Amino acid sequence: MARIDLAGIAAWLHLAATPSFAAMALLTAIPSGAPDMLCEQHASPLGGMVPMYLLMSVFHAAPWLRLAASRSRTHNCP
Repeated sequence: MARIDLAGIAAWLHLAATPSFAAMALLTAIPSGAPDMLCEQHASPLGGMVPMYLLMSVFHAAPWLRLAASRSRTHNCP
């Protein structure tokens, strides 16, 4: 029976949050018809789900930044 490397899976799983939240922000920003336009007439641009998803994407970007920094150190980029 093959052993599953849970530590390896967990090490890469934390990278899923940022692209997931970015995709949800993009999908939420796409208007889906007339009812959305009626609901957003008096809405603040800072309120709603799109800014929340973008903030969540930024807050979860640290693992990506660490990965990019570690790869640039190993490749000796100027």
